[in-house]
Amino acid sequence: MANISIKPLADRVLVEPVAQEEKTAGGIIIPDTVKEKPQRGTVVAAGPGKKDEPMTVKPGDVVLYGKYSGSEISVDGKDFLMMRESDILAII
Repeated sequence: MANISIKPLADRVLVEPVAQEEKTAGGIIIPDTVKEKPQRGTVVAAGPGKKDEPMTVKPGDVVLYGKYSGSEISVDGKDFLMMRESDILAII
């Protein structure tokens, strides 16, 4: 898990996407142009939640999120997604 100094506000969550496989089970190498965006990641930081809605995810949780969820940001050369907790579909 990354150690960064970003603190999300309200119900926002910072997620580090899981690296996608470079090869298929049969050994075929997948080029970057056809790879799908990962839909699974690890929560790196979470905001305090809204006044009447506490957060249900915490740093370290592995989560599933929607295909086009969040905003991509890069910190110290690493890619992350900043999204609302409501964009998270499940905790694995």
